[in-house]
This record gives sequence, structure tokens and C-alpha cells, in this order.
Amino acid sequence: MKFYKIVLAAFIGTLIALVINFFIKVGVVSSMISSLSKNEAETSATVKPNSVLYMKLNYAIADRTTDNPFSGLDFQSMESKDMTGMNDILRNIEQAKTDPNIKGIYMDLSSIPTSTATLQEIRNKLIKFKESGKFIVTYSETYSQSAYYMASVADKIFLNPEGALDLHGMASQVMFYKHLLDKLDIEMQIVRGPNNRFKSAVEPYFLDKMSEANREQMDKLLGSVWGQILTGISQSRNISVEQLNQIADNLETIFNADKALEYGLVDNLYYKDQVLDELKGLTGSNKNINAIGNAKYAKSYKDKNMSKNEVAVIYASGQIFDGKGDETANIYSDNLSKTIRKAREDENVKAIVLRVNSPGGSAVASAIIGRELDLTKEVKPVIVSMGNYAASGGYWISAKGDYIFADPTTLTGSIGVFGTFPNAKGFLNDKIGLTFDVAKTNENADFGSITQPLTEFQYAKLQENVVKTYDQFTKRVAEGRGLRQTYVDSIGQGRVWSGADAIGLGLVDQLGDMEDAIAYAAAKANLGSDYKVTEMPKKKDFMSRLMESISSSNADKLDAAMRMKLGAYYDYLQGIENLQKNTGIQARMPFDMIIE
Repeated sequence: MKFYKIVLAAFIGTLIALVINFFIKVGVVSSMISSLSKNEAETSATVKPNSVLYMKLNYAIADRTTDNPFSGLDFQSMESKDMTGMNDILRNIEQAKTDPNIKGIYMDLSSIPTSTATLQEIRNKLIKFKESGKFIVTYSETYSQSAYYMASVADKIFLNPEGALDLHGMASQVMFYKHLLDKLDIEMQIVRGPNNRFKSAVEPYFLDKMSEANREQMDKLLGSVWGQILTGISQSRNISVEQLNQIADNLETIFNADKALEYGLVDNLYYKDQVLDELKGLTGSNKNINAIGNAKYAKSYKDKNMSKNEVAVIYASGQIFDGKGDETANIYSDNLSKTIRKAREDENVKAIVLRVNSPGGSAVASAIIGRELDLTKEVKPVIVSMGNYAASGGYWISAKGDYIFADPTTLTGSIGVFGTFPNAKGFLNDKIGLTFDVAKTNENADFGSITQPLTEFQYAKLQENVVKTYDQFTKRVAEGRGLRQTYVDSIGQGRVWSGADAIGLGLVDQLGDMEDAIAYAAAKANLGSDYKVTEMPKKKDFMSRLMESISSSNADKLDAAMRMKLGAYYDYLQGIENLQKNTGIQARMPFDMIIE
């Protein structure tokens, strides 16, 4: 009897614990929904007279504002961080230009962990904003290079008297895994396309420093991008490029705010209260400043264009993977192909702008997406707008566009193919004491196992496949760009080019941003001014996205949390993860480039 009492007590205790746990989860989710719904409602508020558009761009700016309700959410404070995408930032600046309630723009800048092409597009939009006669003011306690590049367009640049302005030049650090793999007794078996000496994505697996070919392309790229940055600052601040380089070489302003003022890099050394007083004077306010952030301002106005003609902007952002997945973070062949088909079959869509911001990925997935674009091009114009990256697989899907726009600092090309196949036999056998045996029906039935090295026959087959894929890649580029395949090979071989250099090589048609691409697409479709812009894939409603986010994998949530916490250091963690992810045949760019 005592036994049954114990069992019954345990059962009731477990049941109570489950019920309590259920209600705790309901409470947490309800709290999240309440908080997020409140934020959603607040963003629809009207703009007060004499307002300032407030920008704090201290995050990795995506091409498009995500519809994920948990994006940027601090789970401790339950407050949402502004993570407005470039599309809404550009629209906000354009809207603010003619909005009678907006007196100017105030940017509170410190560091912007975003690649240069995105910064350049926003900066160019700010330059056009100044034509309205409205002010742009910036302030920071410490300007990073990226933040100062953005700030340099302002009418007034303010720096804290005890602050600093970091101007030191550009560097791109590559992480190498060779010694780590040696210690673990893991061999990364590499298969590259013929003479793909610039395809340096695989170098970290078997080298401990850059090859001469990689250093050559890195020096060229860094010089091109840094030149663009210095030219922009020079034109805005009327300081010569030579003097800017001298300031950078001597680290003149990193620890000395007075030097930044002396050289004319900033206009005044102010504390925050002095900046606020300046803004009050500019807005004619005697009390509090009416400031509205990007996320809120984007919800304060609506597109009143009722045209039935649409130019569809299709976003292709992130690494390219096979199958289905979360399209807000990466490109999946099934998802993007479906979106392209929808645009092709929609009679209202008269032209397509493919916004590519991708370093590449799976060669098979790239080919699948490319096929859908080829079919679409037969019935309506397909114009490509390149963002930060349109390289390797990203260039594969771009190559047959009717016309290609790129930013001067876009990283593109990287026409090459490689395969990585780990051999963990030494690690498994000698490091942790695991051995394996196999029974098989055919000679190569266990092909692809990490428990043993590739045979000569298997390696030869892989090499044959890589050569074939590289041939298909260069042939596609040659057909799309009207070039000889031998010439494409000569500028290919895995080499990455800046958008500015890609023009002369025939890989890009024109330097320009997404707005230029949209205008060109409308003209190509003979739409005149009778069209509206539609973004695809269509955003899901709040509750649908919320439920998706709640049910998403713990891995996705952990990844999002790590990205927020680690900031710029997240890329190093991602590099380690790529050891596992990027196996098989890949068309992927070898590195990222941030101007921090």
C-alpha cells in the first residue's frame, strides 16, 4: 500500500510541476506578445511638428527590415532594439526630405558593424537629403571608422571632449584552422577547380597564413575600398586624401579629440547636453526635442501609389543553401525559387530587381536559383542590384541578369569552385579511442564517411565534378555577359573584385544603388512613372511570424542571441561553424570585409 502511495504522490507531484511549467510558459509568451504588441502599436504614432529623425545604426544593417518579432529583442529587459533594414532607412530619409514635420536628422553614432557598400548607399541618400536644406547633425563619444565615414556627410559633427576618432586604415583579418586541425588529427581534404589559385576559402584548412595570390587580391581590394572611403571623407570635409592617410598612419586622433578638431575632422567638442541645446536651437524648441526613431518613423507613413504595375524587388541575402529554411537569415534554393516563380507568374509584376547580398554557398542551389531566373528573364526584365557581396554563388545567380548594378565597394566575382571533405580518422581513432568497421555491398558504398580518407579513385571523381562545375560556372558567366569563356577563366580562378574594378572587367554594367536598379527596371519595362515597388517575399503577419519564432529551433534562438551578444566577434564563431557546415561542392567567397 505504501508503494502505491509513493507512486501516486510522485504522479501528482509531476502533474502539478507540469501544470505550473505550462502556466509559466504561457505567462512568458503572453508577456512577450504584450510587449511586442505594445511596440507594434507605438510605432504607428503620428510625427509631431518640429521633429528630428533619430538614427542609431549600431548593428549589422540588413538589406531588408525583418518581420521576425523577436529580432533585436532583449529578453532580459523585454525591450526591442531598433534593427531597421536598409530598405526602410532609405525610404525614411527620402520621406523626411519632404516631410514638413521633420526638421532634420540626428545621428548618434559610435560603431556600425556593416560592410562598406551598405554604408555607401545610406551615405549617398543622406547627401541627397541635404538638398532639402534640412540639417544633419551627428554626435559620438568615440567614432569608429565606419561611424565617421557615415558622419562625414553631416553639416555638424560633434565629438565628446574626452572622446576619440578612430582613423587608422583598413585591414582584413583571416582566421586559419590548420594548427587546430593538426592538433585534433583531422585532415580537411581539399578539391579545387583548375588553377583556382585565388579561391582562398580553403586556405585556412591547410595554410597558417595567406598565400601570395590571396595577399595580392586582398591588397587590391583593400586599396580600392579604402580609396572610396577616403575620397568620400575628403569631399565632405575638404581635407586631402594625402592628409587623411597621414592622420591614419600616425594614429593622430585615436586618443586625442583635440587633434580631430584641429584637423577639421569634427566641428566642435561637445558634451551631450550641449548637443541637445544645439538641436533645440535648430528645431526651435524650448523644451524637449521631439525625436522619432527609424523603426517608428517607417510606420508613420504609407505608400499611396495605387498603380497596378509593379517592379518586384526580390531579396537574396545570406549564404546559399539547398532546400528550405528561414529566408530572413540565408538563401535557400526552394524558398527563393518559389518567390521568383511567383513574380514570374504575376501579371502585375512587369519587371524584377534581384537584390543580391551573398558570398555564395552551394553550387547546386546556385544552379537551381539560376534556372528560375533564366526562365523569368524570357518573359520580363531581370535587373540585378549588388549589395555588400555578390560573389561566387552570389555572382552565379547574378550573371545572366539583363543589366547589373553594383556599388563601388561591392565584393563580387570570386568565380571559382571548391570542395571540402573532412577525414577525422586520426581524431576518432587516436584522440578519443573510437574505431570503425564496415560491411558494404559495393566498392564505394561508404563514400563520404568522415571515418576514413578518400581513396585515389574517389578523389579523382570529386576533382572531375569540381572541374565540370567550374566549367559550367565560367560558361554561364560568358553567356550572360557576352564574353569569351577563356577570358572569364582568366579573371576568374576564384578572384574577388570590387564593384569599381568589376566595371572594367565586364562583370558589372554600371555603378549604382538599388534605387538606380529599380528606375532602370521600370524603364526597361516601358513603365514611365506609372509603377509601384513591391518587395518579395511578402512579409507575414505579426501573429504568424510570432508563432514561427516561438516554435523555431533552440539552435536558431541561440544563434540569434550569440549574434547580439558577440557583435563583431560573432564572425569568428561563424568561421568555426563553417568547418562543419561548408562541406561538399561550394561556390563561396572566402572572406568578409568590414571597415572597423
